[in-house]
Amino acid sequence: MKNPEIFRIVVAPNMFGDIITDLGAMIQGGLGLTPGGNINPEGTSMFEPIHGSAPKYKGMNTANPLATIWAGALILDEIGEKKSKDLIVSAIEQVMRDRKVRTKDMDGTNTTSEMGDAIVSKVKELS
Repeated sequence: MKNPEIFRIVVAPNMFGDIITDLGAMIQGGLGLTPGGNINPEGTSMFEPIHGSAPKYKGMNTANPLATIWAGALILDEIGEKKSKDLIVSAIEQVMRDRKVRTKDMDGTNTTSEMGDAIVSKVKELS
């Protein structure tokens, strides 16, 4: 974790891979902000927020949706929709920079839905 830039690829069993990605996510700002992608250049790739589906927050409207939205942007990039990916990432960056809408993990009180609505509004504004 001290010098992650020395590695191009890390192969680890599931448990240790999960620990490494969670630590990396925390360094970047938290599990709610970090998307992930398992890229298979010869077949099907998989994209998800680093935190997975976060079932303990189901139905509570409290989870930060940014990692999920960002994972969707990674899918768009993978299928060649770079302009759409860039638009979504720009919206995420601007909403985070504005700090008007913040979920609990970002020291705020906004809901999952409110954060999602803020991203949609920003995408519309930037389009």
